[in-house]
Amino acid sequence: MQNGTVFAPGSLAGVRILDLSRILAGPSCTQLLADLGADVIKVEKPDAGDDTRKWGPPYLCDQEGRELAESAYYACANRNKRSIAADLSTAAGREIIHQLLACSDVLVENFKVGDLARHGLAYEQLKERYPGLVYCSITGFGQDGPYAERPGYDFLAQGMGGIMSLNGDPVGEPQKVAVGITDLMTGMYAAVGILAALRHRDRSAEGQLVDVALLDTQVAWLANAGVHYLTSGQPPARLGNGHPNIVPYEVFPALDGFFILAIGNDDQFKRFCALARVPNLADDPRYTTNRARVENRRALIPELKAVTARESRAFWLEQLQKERIPGGPINTIPEVFADPQVLHRGMLVDIPAPGLAAGKVSVIGNPIHMSRTAPTYRRPPPTLGQHTTEVLRELAAQHSKIPTI
Repeated sequence: MQNGTVFAPGSLAGVRILDLSRILAGPSCTQLLADLGADVIKVEKPDAGDDTRKWGPPYLCDQEGRELAESAYYACANRNKRSIAADLSTAAGREIIHQLLACSDVLVENFKVGDLARHGLAYEQLKERYPGLVYCSITGFGQDGPYAERPGYDFLAQGMGGIMSLNGDPVGEPQKVAVGITDLMTGMYAAVGILAALRHRDRSAEGQLVDVALLDTQVAWLANAGVHYLTSGQPPARLGNGHPNIVPYEVFPALDGFFILAIGNDDQFKRFCALARVPNLADDPRYTTNRARVENRRALIPELKAVTARESRAFWLEQLQKERIPGGPINTIPEVFADPQVLHRGMLVDIPAPGLAAGKVSVIGNPIHMSRTAPTYRRPPPTLGQHTTEVLRELAAQHSKIPTI
């Protein structure tokens, strides 16, 4: 029970994760596992903590409106965790880590290759002492290969991994995705790898190394665009909001704004042409099939845009829904969090936090819905070292000795 709310045990209740990661890829991975019930202990530098604590503004504020040391960026990936402050460069700090390892199932870290080896905490140095440990390393380029020792950043991975060559207006500069999508997807792949490794450990008592890299992840989620090249030998061109294999499937102008039209088959195209009062386009042999429309997009799209610009955004959204033609709005972020479907699905979550303004912190919900062991929101993002004493007392109960840092 927390703040009067009773939580059912999550799917990962009883799993302890020692989180040595910071920034976004590692913390997003461990937050996902924490939402599913794992006990995540976040280990941070005593003097500074996770770098993202200072990545603001905006910052969380106390009840008097004063900025705290936790940024909104930090809050996005660190709920449901306990924070302890420990210095890995000291013998006392490393002893804390070993005592936690003795009662942990998973270690997650995103240090540069070789950094933890200097502290005796690399996988090869730990695997015999903790044979059941699942050790997840998240790096820019992986544990081996010609780039292994380079530091990795989401922006660099987006550029090197090809997504920026596909993103952006055809006549403009390449564009990164506006959020750290490579970091987030790397965290997602890391979580899947950890869960698979835990399944293997539960059957065999054997831990293993899970090696996940930003560049690998970015290449993996090139998906259809990557296989387009591997199949045809032709690199996909930048199409702005257009789709390489489906037409019309992009942003269209209305009289008072823009909307998305996402036609996926020939029947939908015919129905749209009837709605738009241009049945001649549906009968034009250049446009009767999707293949023909892809080949003749440069002629078709300007004709359609001239038609859609005659009516309001509300008209198109209402009529598309009525005719069951795929289309939708381009919401601002405020509109997203006011959307009735988003609210119904629990994607806006307020976690009680008595020390903060309004007594809560608002976060984005977990998109996984489970009928028996749903994700829960038990703890707000912790302050630096907030749970050090609590965790040390737990270790003392297990080891009959209170560790010192």
